[in-house]
Amino acid sequence: MEQKHIAILPILLALAFVAFKYLSADKFVNPETGSVRRVGMSNQEEQQLGLQAYQQTLQENSNNVIQSGPEYDGVTRVVRRLASAAMEHSKVQYQWRVSVIRSNEANAFCLPGGEIVVYTGILPITQNDAGLATVLGHEMGHATSRHGAERMFREQLTQTALTGVASGLGNMDPQQQQQVMVALGTGAKYGMSLPFSRDQESEADHVGLLYLARAGYDPHEAEAFWKRMDEHFGGKQPPQFASDHPSNGQRIQQIHNWMPEAEKEYAASKMRDAQGPTQNTGL
Repeated sequence: MEQKHIAILPILLALAFVAFKYLSADKFVNPETGSVRRVGMSNQEEQQLGLQAYQQTLQENSNNVIQSGPEYDGVTRVVRRLASAAMEHSKVQYQWRVSVIRSNEANAFCLPGGEIVVYTGILPITQNDAGLATVLGHEMGHATSRHGAERMFREQLTQTALTGVASGLGNMDPQQQQQVMVALGTGAKYGMSLPFSRDQESEADHVGLLYLARAGYDPHEAEAFWKRMDEHFGGKQPPQFASDHPSNGQRIQQIHNWMPEAEKEYAASKMRDAQGPTQNTGL
């Protein structure tokens, strides 16, 4: 029987292309944490994608969008303060927009251009402005850290590498080829994708905690919120290695470790409040 070999050239070409794209990609230095991220699109392209996703979300939930009332006013009030805090060190200007959607879903998100959506199901868990600021500071931290652009770029590189490997295995028995690709896909998921996602979530927690404190909210309320969140879901979480988020316990510990930095921001915010109003964010 003829021995079927792996074709090395397509794999090498794919890996060389991935290396070239990674090394030539734009670098983004997070002004809050100092981490260096590589992104494959401009701010304008990223924000345009965010705006499109925001418009689609509003269209899909058009009958449940809240435009006035205490829930809307509360969310807007918190976002206004956080936006001012976020822009203090930001290198990118954001067109902050806020929408509140009536839903039992306990969720909120912020898109790359600064479009924020809050589902009312999260409000019983946040309980107060500081709790809400914990959630929204985290989500805004994803946007200002350009995590969406970084995630898309990494996914593109991973897909390119796997496609190159698949081409190199073209002469292999189909069943063996499938086994190899499944193993590589699993390795990429648990060895790269999930740890990378958890890293982004932790950075968003860090950035959000600084926004929270800089906006004049007690940063210790962030720990209280994550404890409530853990209780809300009954402490049921997948093993951390299989999750794209850190465990609530790890989040609380990390927030505790960052607390001295946040306390300095909180003290500085109190001094600024004594001196006069913060800048107008346009909300």
